[in-house]
Amino acid sequence: MSLIEMQSIIKSFKNIGFETQVLKGISISIEGGEYVSIIGPSGAGKSTLMAIMGCLGRPTSGMYSLDGEEVESMNDKQLSRIRNEKIGFVFQAFHLLPGVTALDNVMMPLMYCSEIPKDATERAKAALQKVGLGHRLHHTPGQMSGGEQQRVTIARALINNPKIILADEPTGNLDSKNGAEIMKVFDQLVSEGRTIILITHDPKVAEHSNRTIRLKDGLVEEDRYHETVQKHEAGISGPAAE
Repeated sequence: MSLIEMQSIIKSFKNIGFETQVLKGISISIEGGEYVSIIGPSGAGKSTLMAIMGCLGRPTSGMYSLDGEEVESMNDKQLSRIRNEKIGFVFQAFHLLPGVTALDNVMMPLMYCSEIPKDATERAKAALQKVGLGHRLHHTPGQMSGGEQQRVTIARALINNPKIILADEPTGNLDSKNGAEIMKVFDQLVSEGRTIILITHDPKVAEHSNRTIRLKDGLVEEDRYHETVQKHEAGISGPAAE
C-alpha cells in the first residue's frame, strides 16, 4: 500500500443557507521517498487538501489511508497521535515561540509524547546540526534571520523522525537567497530518503520536486512526473523578488 492513499476525497463547508464544496473528489497516491509539489491558483483547494493530508481536519467523504492507517474516521485524539508520529510540518509563518531558544523550540513536539525521550536534548541538537544551525542552539528567533528561523522549523519537523515532511509555502516569507537555501535543505532530505510534500504557488519551488500535482477548482487537473532542475542553482521567488 502507498504511504498516502486518497480516494474520492470531498470536503464541503456549510454556511447559513448554502454549502461550498472545496474538494470535489480528489484521488492521490504517494509512495515513500517521493518528492511532490502540489500547486494551483488561489482557491484551487491546496490549503484544504493540505489540512486533510496533514490530519488537521477530516474530509466530508472519501477514504484517506496514511501509512496503512485509515484516517478519515479518526477522533481528535487519534488524529493528534498520527500527526505527532508520522508528519513533520513546515509552515510559511514559522510559528516559533518568541524568546525561546532554537534548541527548546525544536524540542516542542516531544512535549506531546506520552513520555519525553531521555535523549530529547541530543536529538534536538542533532536536528539543528543537520540544517546547519549547530552554532545557533541558544539563539532566540529574534536573534536569527528569516532563513535561519525557517531552518529551525525544519529541524523541529524532523525531531520525531516522521514519515512525511509537509511544507506549506516554505519560502513564501523569504527573499530569493534564503528561499534557495531552504530548498537545498529539502533537496538534501529527499536524497536521504525522506518523503517531502510541498504546497506552493511558486513554479520554481515546484521544479525541485520530481512530481507535480496541479489542482484547479477542487480537482486534480494534472499529475505528472518530471526531471528536477539543477536544484542548487534554481532561483526561488519570495517577498523581495515578487
